[in-house]
Formats: sequence, C-alpha cells, structure tokens
Amino acid sequence: MKGAYHVEVSNRSVKYEFDIRRNLTLIQGDSATGKTTLIDLIREFHIDKKSGINISCKRPCRVLEGDLWREQIGYINDTILFIDEGSSFVETEEFASAAKNSSNYFVIVTRANLEMLPVSVEEVYGIRSSGKYGTLQPVYHEMYRIYNADDMKTDQLIKPQRIIVEDSNSGYEFFSDVASKNSIICESAEGKSNIYEKLISLNDADESVLVIADGAAFASQMNRVLSFIRSNSNIKLFLPESFEWLLLISDIIKNSETEAVIENPSEYIESSEFFSWERFFTRVLTDTTQGTYLQYSKSKINPNYLQRNIQQKVLDTMKGIEL
Repeated sequence: MKGAYHVEVSNRSVKYEFDIRRNLTLIQGDSATGKTTLIDLIREFHIDKKSGINISCKRPCRVLEGDLWREQIGYINDTILFIDEGSSFVETEEFASAAKNSSNYFVIVTRANLEMLPVSVEEVYGIRSSGKYGTLQPVYHEMYRIYNADDMKTDQLIKPQRIIVEDSNSGYEFFSDVASKNSIICESAEGKSNIYEKLISLNDADESVLVIADGAAFASQMNRVLSFIRSNSNIKLFLPESFEWLLLISDIIKNSETEAVIENPSEYIESSEFFSWERFFTRVLTDTTQGTYLQYSKSKINPNYLQRNIQQKVLDTMKGIEL
C-alpha cells in the first residue's frame, strides 16, 4: 500500500480527524486524551453496524489485537491497522518482521520506544481535543506532531565544533571530509542507538555539537536524546529524512522524475517493499545516478561527492547550519 490517507472516525458525541502518511505511525501522550476511545470506536464499528459509528477513509480501518494477530496480518491487505496500548506483541522482533513484509499501514498507540520499528520522527503524534463532553455536540479530536520543527531549529546560526553522525558509511565519510576541511571534529556513533551514549560521554560542556541522524527512522531515540539536548543548549539536532534524501534535494542531481518523487514520496513508496523511507531514498539515488559520475554507493562514498562545489550544494540545503 502507498499514499497518504485522510481518516475520520466519529459517533454522535466524538469525532477524530487525521491524516496517515506512512506505513508506521505512533500515537503517544498522556492518559485520558482519547487514544483508547479511538481504538474502541474502530473496533465497535466492525462489531455492530448499528452502533452509530462512522468511519470515512479510502482504505479499510481495523483493529489488530489478540493472539491471532499473526494470522490477521497474513490475510489482511491494504488496510490501516490500529493497535492499542497493552498489545505487547508490537515490541517483538516477530511483529517487526511481519510488519516489514506487509502491505498494510500500522497506527500504534504505545508509550514504548519500539526500537525494532523504523518510525519517522514526523509520524509520532499526540491527540488534543476541543468541544465539550456530556453534550450532543461532537468532541473534536485532532492529532499533532509530538516532535516538531521547533525542537530542532534555533534562532542562531549553528557553527559546530564537533559533529556526531549516526552511520559509518557514505554519510559519515561525506561529513568527515567536510569537517576535516574546516577544523571540525567528526565522529560516527556507529548506529542510532549509540547516539545518546555518545552525547552523555562528552567532556566539554561548552563545545558546540551537531548531531546528524536519519529522521526517517529515529523516533525510537527521540525521548532520551531530546530530553538530554533540551538541558544542553550547545547541542543541536539535524534530522533529514536520510543522507540520501539530502543529496536528492540538493542541486547536484537534476532529474524531473526524481524531483516529482521527492516532492510527494508517500505516493511512490510501497509499504511492502520499503519498511523505511530511508531505504526508498537510497534506491532512488542509486538508480538515478547509475552510470553517471555521481554513481552512488551507500557503503563507500564516491570521491566526486567530496568535490568542494558538490559539497557546498549539499551544505546549502542545511539551513541554519554553517560547516
């Protein structure tokens, strides 16, 4: 399944309205905000057609739960599956493997970090309400991003003295080369799960630090990383979708078809083929540059990407950061 979907779930007294853009969406937040009520409404809709519940969406919406969740994923296709808190199977490798090969989208209500699922920082939501309970007027619920652009932006130009990069492949080699040309320290965290440990091990509290990671799959790390950064104003986060996405949006690759894909990626990313958007952008960049002087390899950087003019075009997309 691919594409973005507008969902409306309502009865006489409550209404939810939101958009689902990717195969993995998390709903978090405090108790009594309506998360479980949303799941209950979707469940009841399929149990009792006279319940007065309405669901409007171009794709079916169902609840995935219980011991038969494996079988359900096996025969349900092209559906938005909602999972409530308490469904512990979402924290297992077995679920991650099943979801990876599924044509369905998953909306998961959870407070767990879900390390095994590549959830984007842009697809973690809370629910807020307007209206009044106890009347016949609908209580309107809308979803909002828990991690928004305000968490990553700054009013001042960032001039880092140290860069911590999530990966150890082409992205790290690119930023390491940029750093060496500008007397900046650059190190690899050797994976997103190691970034927090890298940060707490820093010795210089006044050193300006820039963390670069793939936003397309970084949601599981955001709670502890962002909490640490909020108490350390010298550390900043830069979370592009991925390094490959950063190259694609720069002015170094001119391809009208690729530009259309980058403009609206959800319309092109098949969930059963690409578990993470990062993998999709890697495929697009690899295919687009095949046979050219900018032929891309994720495992080792093509030296042509290290030319100053090429590097500068990529760095120009990093607004508010000076390297």
